[in-house]
Amino acid sequence: MTCRLTCQECGPEAEPEVNLVETFSQLSCFIDKDVKYLHTGLTNAMKSSLTKRCDRLGRDAVYSKQSKITRLPAYLTVQFVRFYYKEKEQVNAKVLKDVKFSLTLDVYQLCSEELQARLKPVREQLRRMDEWLALQSGAAKRRPGGPAVAQGAEQAATADTGTNNASWPPSLPPLDPGAPPPPAYYFEDDPGSNASGQYMLQAVLTHQGRSSSSGHYLAWVRKADQPANANPEEDVWFKFDDDYVSPVTGADILRLSGGGDWHCAYLLLYGPRQLDRDYSSLPPPTDASASQGGAAGTN
Repeated sequence: MTCRLTCQECGPEAEPEVNLVETFSQLSCFIDKDVKYLHTGLTNAMKSSLTKRCDRLGRDAVYSKQSKITRLPAYLTVQFVRFYYKEKEQVNAKVLKDVKFSLTLDVYQLCSEELQARLKPVREQLRRMDEWLALQSGAAKRRPGGPAVAQGAEQAATADTGTNNASWPPSLPPLDPGAPPPPAYYFEDDPGSNASGQYMLQAVLTHQGRSSSSGHYLAWVRKADQPANANPEEDVWFKFDDDYVSPVTGADILRLSGGGDWHCAYLLLYGPRQLDRDYSSLPPPTDASASQGGAAGTN
């Protein structure tokens, strides 16, 4: 992670900016009155201020700190900063506010320009995969954003190619066992990295209670090896409550966002989104629809 420090009193024109390189083991979501969504908290955390000595002023001054991620780990931990110390009451308290999170996470906007450029090839393939999967039997109605994608693609296919709804949606070609493997989720020269900036939620640690010194912790874990084309809210998860394990759904996980005395998400563990095939060799669904519709018309 790179950090740029700028003296608020001098400005970058009067004093050169200070550039630092820092490492991080997790991202933090600080909760205040303006934070209603996880991504807002993560974005706000990339901007902060600190006090350090300014050589030009010859004294301490307040510096603005702007951070950008230069390397993404394959697995990313996100912490909701819910616990704080109340000085007046001298107790550890908990922020119960409802902060929404999703089953997928895209941190592209938190990355440096150099890293963003490296992420684009795999991101394009994931976009193509989402476009195809959104058009497959019923997925367009179930996946977030699916209907808009499907409707827009269908209108484009009808207007540009003259195809009708009989050839819609196009069929995704079956997987070829002899085809080359899909691009890895990591960079070739960095096996422990994430090459897209996109993640899928894999596990959640929750806390129930109003104090950091008491309460009950639970683990919620997503079942492995679920198909990429499944609706995330219908994914199978497992709730680990001491020695009692029970199945839940992705929709149940989204209810762990806080707002009361029920279990509040405290730690989120995200893993890399992965491709099920190489989508660079497939045409966009609109082109495929035209091809299939044309082939049908010639028989």
